[in-house]
Amino acid sequence: MNYWLMKSEPSSYSWRDMARDGKTNWNGVRNFQANNSLKAMKKGDRCFFYHSGDDRAIMGIVKVVQQFYPDTADATGKFGMVDVEIVKPLKSPVTLMDIKKNLNLKNLPLIKQSRLSVMPISEKEWNVILKMGGTT
Repeated sequence: MNYWLMKSEPSSYSWRDMARDGKTNWNGVRNFQANNSLKAMKKGDRCFFYHSGDDRAIMGIVKVVQQFYPDTADATGKFGMVDVEIVKPLKSPVTLMDIKKNLNLKNLPLIKQSRLSVMPISEKEWNVILKMGGTT
C-alpha cells in the first residue's frame, strides 16, 4: 500500500462534504506532477484529506476505490482523476504549523512543494502524522 496527501479548498469541497457524500471523484487536478501522483495511485491506497486555504490542516483519511481514469472536465485529455471513499476523521486535525514543527516531517512534500495538490507520503511520515492526530 502507498500513502498520499490530497489537498482541497474547503470552500470547494470540504471534509464535511466528504463525510456527507462518503465517496467522490478527485478531479480538477491540472498540474502534471500531481497528475502523475494520481496515475500512480492503486486501489486501496490511503490518502490524507488536507484542507488548504485558511484551515491548513489534515482532517481525515480516505482510500482510493477507483484508479486513474480521464477527467471528463478536461478538454485536453491530458488529466485524470481517481475515486476515493471516506475511511475516518483524525481525532484531532493536524495543522500545517504542527507539521512544520515536527523534525520527522521536514522532508514532507507539503512543506517543500507547498502548492502541489496531490503528493506522496512515506509510510514513516504517515505514521508520524497519524500519531499527531491521535489516530491509529
